[in-house]
Amino acid sequence: MAEAKVKTEVTMKISATCPHHSRADVSVRDVETVIDEPTERGGTNLGLTPTETMVAALIGCTNVITNKIVDSYDMKIDAMDVDVEAQFDRRGVTLQDDVQVPFPSMTLNINIKSPNSADEFEKVKVDLQKFCPIAKVIRESGTTITENWNISS
Repeated sequence: MAEAKVKTEVTMKISATCPHHSRADVSVRDVETVIDEPTERGGTNLGLTPTETMVAALIGCTNVITNKIVDSYDMKIDAMDVDVEAQFDRRGVTLQDDVQVPFPSMTLNINIKSPNSADEFEKVKVDLQKFCPIAKVIRESGTTITENWNISS
């Protein structure tokens, strides 16, 4: 039986209606989400801000790609938590200045419970930097991402 050929490049289609100056009701596949601003900035506070959405995407991508890598090495994750602290230069979004690197640095804290050792996770750390597309885009923009890994059993 012939092996199915995986497409290496696809077109992503995402659309949104914008019922408010700060709100976008986003649709992709059969999923909907809201991107919005907090009420203190004139929004309706129904979703993450655009910049929070980008940082949240980094967390989601870190989770998905780390788990794929771990599976590829026949390793195991029992539990995983990820959080990010991002330094955000808001002069651009407040129209004060053209900021070349709006996020100069981000610290990614990756906490994993696993029967595998911290030494076994060294190859996972290397592969995550190679394969996480969101982190690659953020790094290429000039942002320094520091990863703090905590592996426990």
